Amino acid sequence: MQKQNLSAAEALEKLKEGNQRYVSADKNTGDISQYIRKVTCEEGQTPYAIVVACSDSRVIPESIFMAGIGELFVIRVAGNVMDHHQLGSIEYAAGHLGTNLVVVLGHEHCGAVGAALSSEPDGYVKTITDVICDAIGDEKDEYRATCLNVEKGVEIIKDSLGIKEGDDLKVCGAYYHIGSGAVDFM
Repeated sequence: MQKQNLSAAEALEKLKEGNQRYVSADKNTGDISQYIRKVTCEEGQTPYAIVVACSDSRVIPESIFMAGIGELFVIRVAGNVMDHHQLGSIEYAAGHLGTNLVVVLGHEHCGAVGAALSSEPDGYVKTITDVICDAIGDEKDEYRATCLNVEKGVEIIKDSLGIKEGDDLKVCGAYYHIGSGAVDFM
């Protein structure tokens, strides 16, 4: 298990390499062994990236990036929207675990973005679609709306946590193509 965490650039490269392996893989090669479970239990975790992803069952960051136990700090919420809970989780992973990269991961055929584009949900779902509607404005194209939603998440993280150019902690957006498995980093 690594003790020193990766820089944001090294973490991004590791995510890209993992996604390249995933696109043509049949199985996840991430380490889920008894050994790594024991080590991370006894010595703690040092995830190399924080991934804020949608709750969609087809979007599994550990698989998409071929990561094992202790490698990614994953925060999942429908529509990968930001609120105090997600921000607090990011703050914890960056501040206490030394993780230097945050990725906001949107995806193809997102139900939350689709609901924001085509319906007027009520109940608790409306709290999610309201955030997405704020991010996408008048956009009607699903792909572009998803990208705008990701960009808004990146902006909220940077502004809320006071992240500036030159800081060790970096934030970027990404778009996951469910059909092909490929991730485009923004």
